[in-house]
Amino acid sequence: MPVALLVLALSSFAIGTTEFVIMGLLPEVSTDLAITIPQAGWLVTGYALAVAIGAPIMAISTSHLRQRTTLIFLMGLFILGNLLCAISPNYWVLMIARVVTALCHGAFFGIGSVVAANLVTEDRKARALALMFTGLTLANVLGVPAGTAIGQAYGWRAPFWVVTLLGVASIAGLMLVLPKGEEARQRNLMHEVSALRGSGLLLALLTTVSFSSAMFALFTYIAPLLRDVTGVSPDGVTWTLFLIGIGLTIGNLVGGKLADWRLDATLAGVFAAMALTAAVFTLTSRAVVPAEITLFIWAIATFAAVPALQISVVTFGKDAPNLVSTINIGAFNIGNALGAWVGGTVLNRGYSLSEVPIASAAMAVIGLVFVGLTFVTVRSKATLPS
Repeated sequence: MPVALLVLALSSFAIGTTEFVIMGLLPEVSTDLAITIPQAGWLVTGYALAVAIGAPIMAISTSHLRQRTTLIFLMGLFILGNLLCAISPNYWVLMIARVVTALCHGAFFGIGSVVAANLVTEDRKARALALMFTGLTLANVLGVPAGTAIGQAYGWRAPFWVVTLLGVASIAGLMLVLPKGEEARQRNLMHEVSALRGSGLLLALLTTVSFSSAMFALFTYIAPLLRDVTGVSPDGVTWTLFLIGIGLTIGNLVGGKLADWRLDATLAGVFAAMALTAAVFTLTSRAVVPAEITLFIWAIATFAAVPALQISVVTFGKDAPNLVSTINIGAFNIGNALGAWVGGTVLNRGYSLSEVPIASAAMAVIGLVFVGLTFVTVRSKATLPS
């Protein structure tokens, strides 16, 4: 595998860490900035909305640039955003900094995926993409727990200084190893815009939104829930995030095999499992051992959906691979924002943290409905493999 793939993986690790680490530090951010937990949760929502809105805008506005130039520019924006996070004096500066950071997210993953695939021969493209996105998986396994531990020990700003340094290393690597001779993307991108059509693609994207909202309705508030309901110590929260990261990794691997076997059954089964485990967590969240076991199973079920969702969207949008990849990242983050908002709304209406998982389960049931609509609608067209 080319060294450039390792640099792309490092970049995805940095981006994934900066997106998710804030969720393990909501109590610290809330206390330091004198805001409520739901207000701190809006830092997740704001980031996700900026990704969703910014992904297609950044992809189109940089379409006249070469892929190498675009990725370097986006990583520069990422460094700037994290630096602003690290020095933010108040809540609103931090929110603006999160938005600036998020602008690079969707376009980087969308364009980076195409670059990664083009670095290798046809028979190694899937492995190349898997290697790049391994960085995102490792962000959940290592980056988020490590960042949470650093934030608890040295203040919530410390992880953003670390991620800024990772960004500097990433941009240096991109400048050194990415190929320099490719053409600009203008003609291909304009063709892809015209290819975005069909009910199957819309339903597939709505399924992605539902998945992500179900995940983040619970995941956004996992740290305060563990501390205030389960009675886990700050160190215990870090280790629980590590356990969840392992579950996410296992789920990603298992989900890939299941999706190759049968796509519709995999998506239906995963959404049903997400709903069931989230609902069960409402009952098990008051005791440490049952809570940890439930969260581990929930994490496996949750990320088992990711490969199937990617296959579904790319299959329906096969005539627009660059733009669909970018838009699907946006769909994930619309769901992130929606899930964080739903969880915050539950709390703002006077319900307890232990009832937030019910909202997550409800969003998973909505996703299950979209899965059914997708395959019932398109089965007669033979658009998607069973």
